[in-house]
Amino acid sequence: MRRGGLVAAAAVLVLVAGCAQVEIRPPQGPLEFDLSGRIAARYGQEAFTGGIAWRHAPGGDEMLISTPTGQGVAQIVREGEAVLLKTAEPREYRSNDAEDLTERVLGFRVPLVGLADWVQGRPSPELEKRGWKVEYQERDEQRRPTRMRLTYQGVELRLAVTQWK
Repeated sequence: MRRGGLVAAAAVLVLVAGCAQVEIRPPQGPLEFDLSGRIAARYGQEAFTGGIAWRHAPGGDEMLISTPTGQGVAQIVREGEAVLLKTAEPREYRSNDAEDLTERVLGFRVPLVGLADWVQGRPSPELEKRGWKVEYQERDEQRRPTRMRLTYQGVELRLAVTQWK
């Protein structure tokens, strides 16, 4: 192969490698929280209720959403800004915006990044600036929220935390 051919082949390999999908891993290292509970979503005329299991670390999240009977609906994994959503079909969807991705695939928005603050009872100016509102309805003995209602332009999410791990 000539020198020009080698350069072209190397360029193609670099281009293909650049297009390869990077693996998005569940949270590594110490977790800020690990919880399970229930989620209810209402968006327009549609509604969903089910279970939620969520592990959160500063650099990433893993959220499992299931039906009331425990059948998996979606697994959402965030590492930094990269988000991977796997469905039961099984299909995989990727984005750098969890809210847009969950709206496109599940039909309702899940504000994954700012929600981690709210679920711990901390303010989330970023979510408030984007139009989300939170109402805390119940807290446990450690003052952690156990029931909350989030609203955003026709979307209503209700979270009930049944177990903090």
